[in-house]
Amino acid sequence: MKNVLFFIFLSILISCKPEINQENRIKEDVAFLASDALEGRQTGTEGEKKAADYIAERFKELKLQPKGTSSFLQPFTFKPKTNPHDKVKFDVNGDGTITGNNVLGFIDNNAENTVVIGAHYDHLGFGGEGSLYRDSIKAVHNGADDNASGVAILLNLATKLRKKNTENNYLFMAFSGEEMGLLGSNYFVKNPTIDTKKISYMINMDMVGRMKKDSSLAVYGTGTSPIFKQVLKSHNNNFKLIQQESGVGPSDHTSFYLADIPVLHFFTGQHEDYHKPGDDSEKLNYNGMNLISDYIFNIISDLDDNGKLPFRKTKNESEETPRFKVGLGVIPDYLFDGKGMRIDGISEDKPAQKAGLQKGDIVIKLGDSLVTNMMSYMRALSVFDKGDTTKVIVKRAEKEVEKEINF
Repeated sequence: MKNVLFFIFLSILISCKPEINQENRIKEDVAFLASDALEGRQTGTEGEKKAADYIAERFKELKLQPKGTSSFLQPFTFKPKTNPHDKVKFDVNGDGTITGNNVLGFIDNNAENTVVIGAHYDHLGFGGEGSLYRDSIKAVHNGADDNASGVAILLNLATKLRKKNTENNYLFMAFSGEEMGLLGSNYFVKNPTIDTKKISYMINMDMVGRMKKDSSLAVYGTGTSPIFKQVLKSHNNNFKLIQQESGVGPSDHTSFYLADIPVLHFFTGQHEDYHKPGDDSEKLNYNGMNLISDYIFNIISDLDDNGKLPFRKTKNESEETPRFKVGLGVIPDYLFDGKGMRIDGISEDKPAQKAGLQKGDIVIKLGDSLVTNMMSYMRALSVFDKGDTTKVIVKRAEKEVEKEINF
């Protein structure tokens, strides 16, 4: 009798074992992906492979179907560019090649169309060409905001979308090779594992972990389908939205836009830890990340019964960007929507620091040119050469301050 009671108790205990609460794992996912153990997740390294395996395992936990060419993985081999004007060559043989891995998980609702939800998971390793770190001591660039934050929200959305909004299928894609030039997304679009003509739209999240106190949220690609602006507005109860129509930008949504797919790219802005070792998990705004995940889910829910979204080409703002030979050495606040160019960070030993400019200063005049926005700032900067000297006027609190700049 005792044995019978023991087995009854044991069976009840096993049946009552709590399932993993997938809803509250954003912080856990960031902590793993941005840990020192992954050594910055540079494409082609052991750290990148560990990150890919982790994401694949999370997809498996969420009961997503593998949609890569090797289970959840889509390996791609390429030879890095030596000339910045050359195109990257994929699937080449010989020395000097690198292999990265996209990670693809699929929710199949037997629907006609598919929504792609993407975020890159690679970063800079110990630094290299893209790093803004100037210390001689080797340091891991963990990339918590860039872009463990986007992957964590992607996984959270996969949790939310299981058995919900079933009028579309969902392809979740964690891209590698973004930091080397949008390589993983570019490779997928050219070598898709689903019919890209059946993709309704693509959502991309890159650096969504540092929402500021004013709750600014940039959304790019709002002009790539006529319905986007209305939907973004109708579900916005929390954010100061900064909208950009162009589907072209420095992240993976661009690869899909160039294939005539509507895109939305979410971004909480740059900061002084961008591409530096200080981009660590404890600095992220997790409440803000949860709000962004809920917002994107509500947008997806609204669009669930809209069928395949119409695509619209947008003006390529990057083609109008002036070329310049010098820089102030500042990180602009891309979410600032007032008059001028607000400085969000100052680089060491650069003209701005030497002139005494400060974080929070708003550049309103450079040389003879008034600065009213980011584009006018770049136009003003484009007329100067190395060795030139000019005046800059900034608004600091309620005062206007004039400084001399030596390029």
